[in-house]
Amino acid sequence: MSTESEASPPSASKRFLRGLLETAAIILVAILISTALKTWVVRSFYIPSGSMMETLQIDDRVLVNQLAPNFGPANRGDIIVFDDPDHWLSPEEISEYEPNPILEFVGLAPADGGQQLIKRVIGVGGDTVECCDAQGRILVNGEPIDETYLDDGTAPSEVDFKVTVPEGHYWVMGDNRSNSADSRYHVDTQPYVSEDDVVGTVFLINWPFSHFSWMSTPESVFADVPDSEGITGS
Repeated sequence: MSTESEASPPSASKRFLRGLLETAAIILVAILISTALKTWVVRSFYIPSGSMMETLQIDDRVLVNQLAPNFGPANRGDIIVFDDPDHWLSPEEISEYEPNPILEFVGLAPADGGQQLIKRVIGVGGDTVECCDAQGRILVNGEPIDETYLDDGTAPSEVDFKVTVPEGHYWVMGDNRSNSADSRYHVDTQPYVSEDDVVGTVFLINWPFSHFSWMSTPESVFADVPDSEGITGS
């Protein structure tokens, strides 16, 4: 009569080693996924100044869709993160950025955050943008816009200007118009943001939880703006 030998259970040390290897594999996969997401898909940025108030508050964290520029240009009204076009940031502002290597590693903060800005697109390539009509409204291609995202009492602009945005570029402004060194203040150098400098489009405020909200394009603000004639220049 034959008997079947029963396999002896793994020792405690082998079980511990196997569990350790499984945990390490899970962590490695999570790191790879996180790295892929923050490199090609989504990245988190924090708001260091009040230039986008009241839409975005100081120290808000926002998620940026980095794939958006691959599917076409930004729309009027989008909030974009972009690389500094031409020394818009002063050396003092850049030096104030204190990177956190841990947050950078896991994708919760950008490695080059000190060199990037966040503003709202007001004009796209070919648009003529000017300030202002008799009611103090900004005009895009001759059509006045009622900017519902501005805080009550905020003047659309205290600086007069009239520009035609070159193709492949944007005219951008902060929502806190009296405290935003945006395109208006660089007309003598480089006031436009190239499409190539756009990192992505903001789609979510994810921190603090009290500010949690989806960000969408205010299409109604620009609904009556006619198409541009495609004139390039400034």
